[in-house]
Amino acid sequence: MTPSFGGKLRRILAIVLVLLIALGAYAFTHLGTFLAREDPLTKGDAIFVLAGTQMTRPLEGADLYLEGYAPRLVLSREVLEPAFAIIKRRGATVSSQVERARDVLIGLGVPATAIILPDRLHDNTAAEAITLRGLAQANHWRTVIVVTSKFHLRRAGFAMERELRGTGVRGLMRGSRYDDARPERWWRQRRDIRDILSEVPKFAAYALGLGA
Repeated sequence: MTPSFGGKLRRILAIVLVLLIALGAYAFTHLGTFLAREDPLTKGDAIFVLAGTQMTRPLEGADLYLEGYAPRLVLSREVLEPAFAIIKRRGATVSSQVERARDVLIGLGVPATAIILPDRLHDNTAAEAITLRGLAQANHWRTVIVVTSKFHLRRAGFAMERELRGTGVRGLMRGSRYDDARPERWWRQRRDIRDILSEVPKFAAYALGLGA
């Protein structure tokens, strides 16, 4: 290897290294906004609120309903803890999270007749997408606003798009305004860091067709 060739090679390697560092820094700083991608908001046939938070997502759904974005509001049910069955066997009753959310929404002015509580229990986003497809096809919905948390938007949108493909139903992803996550500066809040570290491998699994 001649000295001149060796010098050129070192310069090329240095440039490649700088580019890789820049690319890594860009990916790091934009990871939050990548995961928090939401669609332009338009009116639809229904609002579908994904399970996963006590009030952050349902409250966004209530506001969208009260703002006139859709005439129906679906609250997704999540799988109950085993303790609920124990409480029932002991003769006591306790409202589930979705039932509490429904009661709060009614108190905020959403008519009970506008709220839909599907019977199916969900333990993942893909199952919720299946429920959404069934409801949309049964009720001839064409556009559904899907409400979730900000960092969950990309993965949930992927699941909805995959399940609704070929149905003519469009899912619009909407992050709750009451979610205090900061996608543009996600590394500054401990909770955001924790949520990102949890969400990235789940999104990768969905993108690879492994998510259920």
